[in-house]
Amino acid sequence: MSKQLARRVGQINKFLAVASPNAASTHNTYFTYVRELSHPIARDPPIVPVEEAVSCIKSGDTVFAQGAAATPVALLNAMSLHGKCNKLKDVTVCHMHTEGPGEYCKPEYKDIFRSNSLFMGANVRKAVAEGRGDNVPIFLHEIPLLFYKKIIKPDVSLIHVSPPDNHGYCSLGTSVDCVRAALLNSKMIVAQINPKMPRTFGDAIIHKSHFDFAVEVNDNLPQHGTGKISAVEQKIGKLIAENLVKDGATLQMGIGSIPDAVLAALHNHKDLGIHSEMFANGVVELVKKGCVTNSKKKMHQGRIVGSFLIGDQALYDFVNDNPFIEMYGIDYVNNTSIVKQQPRMTAINSCIEVDLTGQVCSDSIGTRFFSGFGGQVDFIRGAAEGLDGLGVPIIAMPSTTKNGESKIVPTLKPGAGVVTSRAHVHYVVTEHGIASLFGKNVRQRMYELIQISDPKHRETLEKDCFERIKVMPSPN
Repeated sequence: MSKQLARRVGQINKFLAVASPNAASTHNTYFTYVRELSHPIARDPPIVPVEEAVSCIKSGDTVFAQGAAATPVALLNAMSLHGKCNKLKDVTVCHMHTEGPGEYCKPEYKDIFRSNSLFMGANVRKAVAEGRGDNVPIFLHEIPLLFYKKIIKPDVSLIHVSPPDNHGYCSLGTSVDCVRAALLNSKMIVAQINPKMPRTFGDAIIHKSHFDFAVEVNDNLPQHGTGKISAVEQKIGKLIAENLVKDGATLQMGIGSIPDAVLAALHNHKDLGIHSEMFANGVVELVKKGCVTNSKKKMHQGRIVGSFLIGDQALYDFVNDNPFIEMYGIDYVNNTSIVKQQPRMTAINSCIEVDLTGQVCSDSIGTRFFSGFGGQVDFIRGAAEGLDGLGVPIIAMPSTTKNGESKIVPTLKPGAGVVTSRAHVHYVVTEHGIASLFGKNVRQRMYELIQISDPKHRETLEKDCFERIKVMPSPN
């Protein structure tokens, strides 16, 4: 063994001697047992090459990976190579939506890694469809319970953080969501430290002494720019902004063309607030213009509240070191008891299809899983339960697919799952109008939904409606 390697092994062994909260420590204090991520413990993590950092992953381990813009791509790529080179087997990788190539999900890794998605992204869909990966149907706000209840027990967590400050504190940056819950219940933590990771506030802080290994990178974060908004999406955004969003409303919305279209149509509103599991680029312009002030909130007044985000560089620059933004765990942000306290809570969510009774499919296309439950039900229900009685739960979508098929359908596709039940739905919006379903019977719902369907499909939908409710017109 070379002297350099021996010295490295000695450094790591010395560090690992205090790695466990229960281990004896040469720097022992009463508090070295603590697992609270914001509490410093008496150790410094070794900075190691990326391939060395992931060498702690063994066959049969469960690995947690941070997601969205904070996906630790360098660590995940190194993990994939480590698994192949060292012939690992049966490693489970659990995560929410991740960015990057998802190397570990490719067919050649099928006996090494198995993805277990808590919310599916595009990079794992094929693996799930082909039986090489799994997905968990779960409300977003309940994901942390999987870790607290030891249903998922990570052996190693791979995270992506900002550099430590003068006190040794890093930030989880763009994704807090379920990360704290995973880290508090993980045996080891491996951190990818990146000066390009925004430093955020709220529950995002973690002291570097909780890292078992750290690697340094200088990589750009994954980006989702604002795409071109179509004429259909503009109509939907305008309908929502002019009819359903009031001054002083608190907004929840995801990422995509319809949320972008709504945000683009809100520039004449004032005193808006943001309380959303995620938010995207359009929020920045509304803040700069003075439309978003969060001044009507009773909780986190004057602050945008989120849990994770992904967008363009302008969004990352906006949230970096900005106390106007507070990032919290998904079990708090999406908790209906918190959501319902927001003034005029307005939840805007999209879907894949809606049937004539109001059932909403958002996570699958027939039997093929596409995404996950996400926060749709969390916020649709939270808005409906608004303590001020002014909440507005909205499902928004174009009336047809890109292929011209109606997204308002007599019945959901065979095998399609219901994410939001017909009893949860209040408003459905397409470019053809707004259907108000709350309190309506099935016959009335069918009529409302047919009126906002594409005109080319209305006759077919009407025939099915008449057949189902047995009210065929009189032959006379």
